[in-house]
Amino acid sequence: MAAFAEGVPCWADAMLPDLEAGKRFYGGLFGWTFDERTTDYGSYTRALLGGKDVAGLVPKPDGRMPTVWNIYFATRDAAATAARIREAGGRVIAPPVWIDDSCVMATAADPGGAVFGLWQAGSHPGFARRGTPGSYGWTEVHTRQPRPVDSFYRAVFGYGMEPVSVRGARDTGPCEPRDTHAPASAPAPDLVLWSPRGEPTGARHAIGGRVVIGERYPAELPAHFLTYFVVADCDQALRTAHRLGGRVLNDPEDTPYGRFAVLADNQGAVFAVIDTSATGPSDAGSRAGPG
Repeated sequence: MAAFAEGVPCWADAMLPDLEAGKRFYGGLFGWTFDERTTDYGSYTRALLGGKDVAGLVPKPDGRMPTVWNIYFATRDAAATAARIREAGGRVIAPPVWIDDSCVMATAADPGGAVFGLWQAGSHPGFARRGTPGSYGWTEVHTRQPRPVDSFYRAVFGYGMEPVSVRGARDTGPCEPRDTHAPASAPAPDLVLWSPRGEPTGARHAIGGRVVIGERYPAELPAHFLTYFVVADCDQALRTAHRLGGRVLNDPEDTPYGRFAVLADNQGAVFAVIDTSATGPSDAGSRAGPG
């Protein structure tokens, strides 16, 4: 499988305190099987669906580290991308390092504090399956600093950006275009869709997005990436997650992109599930995630 284009989400992994509990949860929820390997930096478990890589599970080396899902963006040169991150006002938390011959990995944070990873493919290009039930579907950064964050990702990855407004700040209404030439003093749009450098902007080519953390969210909620996994039935997935010890954090919502919900696994790692077959009346079938 060829490496992903620059800036495209290409891998996701969960950092968990109890690896075996994670296997039970995600195996039961998504039907994953697991392949544990030893690297120079410790054990790493690849999650497989139909024998193809879909995600990773990592035991936390330090209890002070967060229990989270991490998203990685493809880069041809992790060192050069790390330099652009610093120049654009971000922070490199862990500098690029080879993980055996699999990839070069790095960890960074944007100006709003949301943490993400870089992935320079070696023998492991990233997702071998995505966009189908049980695999990765979408990612978006949630931030309180939309304008600096938009400038950051444009500078680092060259994203084209399509602003849209979501009525009610993530209600069930359709997404509507916003004026892309609004003055700097105008409120930032609720949602901006990202397209890879050189691709047309808009939902059809979107690979991720930026969402404003609005007033309805707790003040202590930090900036973060939310990773979505595709499921065949959103409501059934929530029932299964509950049975396996997970918690529903946001009730299911219907959007033009599918029916989705946000939940936490049996150890507290937050992610979302989306049934992309349950699209609303507008933009049905687009490849963008929920707005």
